[in-house]
Amino acid sequence: MDNVIQAEGLSKSYDKLTAVNNLSLSVKRGTVFGLLGANGAGKSTAIECILGTKKYDRGMVRILNRDPRTERKILFQKVGVQFQEANYQENITVSELCGVTGALYHNALDSDKLLTRFGIADKKKSFVKDLSGGQKQRLFIVLALIPNPEVVFLDELTTGLDARARRDVWKILRGLKEEGMTMLLTSHFMDEVEVLCDMICILKNGETVFYGTTEEAIRMSPHDKMEDAYLWFTDEEGQQDENI
Repeated sequence: MDNVIQAEGLSKSYDKLTAVNNLSLSVKRGTVFGLLGANGAGKSTAIECILGTKKYDRGMVRILNRDPRTERKILFQKVGVQFQEANYQENITVSELCGVTGALYHNALDSDKLLTRFGIADKKKSFVKDLSGGQKQRLFIVLALIPNPEVVFLDELTTGLDARARRDVWKILRGLKEEGMTMLLTSHFMDEVEVLCDMICILKNGETVFYGTTEEAIRMSPHDKMEDAYLWFTDEEGQQDENI
C-alpha cells in the first residue's frame, strides 16, 4: 500500500511557543489514522500544516504525493475535510448547502444519493439550523464526501452525540474504509479510536509520545485499557487527579 499522507520532521512555532515539534507520520491507502492528544497538544496545528492551510517552519508534507502548499488547487479536488468548528450557514436548506458545495468540484458525487445513504434524505428541505446534532454530523460527512475524495480529514466527528448516534457514525466510517477510503481523524473517545483506527499518534505539548497501534499502546503502558493507556501517555490522569 502506498502512503496517501506523509509528514517528516514537521515543526511549527508561534513566537517562543512550539506547537508541533518534529512530527513524522504516514497514512497508507485504505487505512484510518488517529491523531490524538489533549486540547492544546498540537493536533489542530498539525492538521492545518498537513492540509497546507497553515505555513510550517520545517519539515516535509505530501498528500497523494503532492505538496499541499504549492498544489492546493489540485488537492482541493481530491481531499475531503470536516472540521468540528465548521462554520456552515445555518439559514440554508440541506439541499441548497449540498448544491453550493458540489458546484465547487469537478467530479462531485450525487448529493441526493449520499443523503439517502446516510439516512437524512428526508431532511433535504430542512434548514441546517433545524437538524439534530446527529443529523448535522451525518450532513458534515456528506459534505466531506461530495468532492469524491481519495482521502478525508475528520475532526472530532462524534463530539456531542449520544451513544446510539456515535455508533451509527462508526458504522458509516467502517463502510467507507471497506470501500478503500483513507481517513485521518482526531478524537477524544478511546472506544472510537479502538474501533476505527489502524494506527495512532499521540501528541503531548507538540511532541510525539506514542506511535503505533492501540494494542501496542496498551502493551507499552502499565494499563490494560486504551483509555487508561492514553491518559498515562498524556499525563491527563495525573492532571485530573490534581484538579480534584
